[in-house]
Amino acid sequence: MALLQIAEPGRSQAPHQHRISVGIDLGTTHSLVASVISGSPTVLRDADGAALLPSVVRYRADRVDAPEVGAAAMVAQNEDPHNTIASVKRLMGRQLKDLQAGEASAYQLLDSPGMVGLQTASGHKSPVEVSAEILKALHQRARLSLGGEIAGAVITVPAYFDDAQRQATKDAARLAGLNVLRLLNEPTAAAIAYGLDRGAEGVFAVYDLGGGTFDISILRFSRGVLEVLATGGDSALGGDDFDRAIAQWLAQRCAADGGARDARQLLTQARAAKERLSGVESARIHCTLCSGCKVDRTISREVFEHLAAPLVERTLVPVRAALRDAGIAASQINGVILVGGSTRMPIVQRTVAAFFGRDPLIDLDPDQVVAMGAALQADVLAGNRTSDSWLLLDVCPLSLGLETMGGLVERIIGRNSVLPTARGQDFTTFKDGQTAMHLHVVQGERELSADCRSLAQFTLRGIPPMAAGAARIRVTFQIDADGLLSVSAREQASGVEAHVEVRPSYGLGDEDVARMLSEGISQSKADADARMLREAQVDARRLLDATAAAMAEDGAELLSPAEHGAIAQAMHALSDALQTGAGRVAVAGAADTVSRATGEFAARRMNLSIRRALAGQRIEAL
Repeated sequence: MALLQIAEPGRSQAPHQHRISVGIDLGTTHSLVASVISGSPTVLRDADGAALLPSVVRYRADRVDAPEVGAAAMVAQNEDPHNTIASVKRLMGRQLKDLQAGEASAYQLLDSPGMVGLQTASGHKSPVEVSAEILKALHQRARLSLGGEIAGAVITVPAYFDDAQRQATKDAARLAGLNVLRLLNEPTAAAIAYGLDRGAEGVFAVYDLGGGTFDISILRFSRGVLEVLATGGDSALGGDDFDRAIAQWLAQRCAADGGARDARQLLTQARAAKERLSGVESARIHCTLCSGCKVDRTISREVFEHLAAPLVERTLVPVRAALRDAGIAASQINGVILVGGSTRMPIVQRTVAAFFGRDPLIDLDPDQVVAMGAALQADVLAGNRTSDSWLLLDVCPLSLGLETMGGLVERIIGRNSVLPTARGQDFTTFKDGQTAMHLHVVQGERELSADCRSLAQFTLRGIPPMAAGAARIRVTFQIDADGLLSVSAREQASGVEAHVEVRPSYGLGDEDVARMLSEGISQSKADADARMLREAQVDARRLLDATAAAMAEDGAELLSPAEHGAIAQAMHALSDALQTGAGRVAVAGAADTVSRATGEFAARRMNLSIRRALAGQRIEAL
C-alpha cells in the first residue's frame, strides 16, 4: 500500500523537509547571524572563528564592485576615514539637518533628497547600500556555514525605529538578496532568547543599549504568551556617544587639528579605552595622530564615569516613560534583561540595578542574545517548528491617524497597540455634493496635524453627490508584523475605493520620535485647548454655510427685511471672529448668536417643508 505524505494546508514542503532560516542582528558597531541548529540557536562564525562582524564598509576606487566589509575595513578606518563607513545604522532614514554636530564629521556627506548620502571613492552611496553590503557578508557566511540557500531571515531593528527606518532596513535586505520573513524589535528578540523556551512568568524589562541606539521594552510572560506592554527609547543614543565623550576629553588635552583622520583615530582609541575600562580601573591611551600630534594620556574609570553619567541618566528618561505607559512600577518588575555591548559598562549595570532594585540578568552574551532570539523566530516563521508553544505580541511605538477638518488629528491606531493590527473608522463629507475626499495620514501624539509627522496623502474619488454628512467613508489602517502601514478608504454605498502603501521618504530624524512623545505629554493642555478651538471653528463654518444656503433658498419668502438684516449681521460677526483668529469663547458666542437669530427662521422652514410635502394630499390617503 502506498503511503501519503501529509503536510499542513498552504505548505508546499514535505513535513520532514527543513528550511534553512537565519536571524540577523544588524548592529551599529557589530552585526551577527544565527540559526537554529539541532534545536538550539547558534551564532554562526566566519572562517577565523569570529562571531562578530564589524559593521564597517570600505569603498575603494580600484574595487568599485567589491568593497571591503568587516575586520579588513575596520583596519583601514584611521588611514582612509572618508571612504570607510562605520555606524551607518545611525544614518538610516535621516537627513543631513537631523545629524548632531560632529556625529558623522569623518564622512563627505551629501544632502540627498529623503536621506543623507555619502560620497566615496566608489561614487555616491546611500546608508541603505552600505547596510546592504554588511547584510551580503552575513548572507554569504550563513550559506557557507549551513551548506545551502537561505529560505528566509528575521532581521532585528530598534523598537524605536520609525516607518522610514524600518523600510530602509527592508530595502537593504532586498539588495543583499535576502527574503525578509519579519522585522523584529531588538528587545523582543532578546526576550525570546531569554524567556519563551524557559517558561518564564511575570513582567520583565529589556534594557538594550547598543552602539547607536537605546531601547527599553516592558514585556509580560504568561503561559507561553509574550506580550509587549510598552516600548520607548532614544534612537540617537548609544556606545558611539560614550566614545565621542572620551574623544572630546582627549582632544581638549592635545593639539589635534580636528581633521577627519585625527577625529577617526581619536574615536578608535576612545572605544578601545572604554572597552578596557569595563575590566580595569584605568587605561592608557598612547598614539601618534595622523597630524603628528602625540597623545599619551591615562584615563581612570572614575573620570570616564563622570563623562558617561549624563548619557546613562539620559537612558532612564524613556525607561520611566515606558513604565508609565505600561502601568507598571519599577518595583513590580520581575527581572531586567541587559542587551547590547554597551551594557558591559559597570556604570550602566549599577544604574540599572539601583533603578529597578534588583541585579540585572546577564547570563547570556549581550552581544549575541538578539541574534539568537531572531533565529528562534525565523525557525518558527520558516515552518520548521510549531508556534503553538508560544505566542509573540509586539506593539507599534507611535499613534497613527488622519487629519480632519480644522487640521485636527483623529487617531485610528493608538501608541503601544499590539501588532499586527487592523482598525477602521467611518468618516463623512463636509460639503453638499462633495465627490472626492483628500486623506492625510499622520504619525504622532499631538492634537494638530501640523505638529505630527506626515506619512502619506491620497485621494478617494467617485463619491456619489450627497448632502453633507450623508456619505459614509470607511477608512482602514493595517499594520503588519514588521510595523509597516497601509491605508484604504471605501465609500460604503457605491463601493469606490482608494488604497495607499505607506512608503516613507526616509525624512524623519532619529530624535523626532522621542520629541513627539515628550511634546505629546508636555503640550497636552495646550493641545486640548487648540483642539476645542478648531472644533468650534469647524462648527462655526458649517453653521455659516448651512445658514447661507437656507437664506438663498427660502429667505426672500420667509423673512422680513428687518429679520434678514439681523441674521446677516450675526453671520457677519461670526465671520469676523473666524477671520481675526478670535478665541474659542468668542467664536462659540458668535455662533450662538447666529443660532438664536435663525431659530424662528428654522421653524418657519420646517413648516414650509411640511406644507410642500402635504400639498395636494388628502387626509384619507395619508
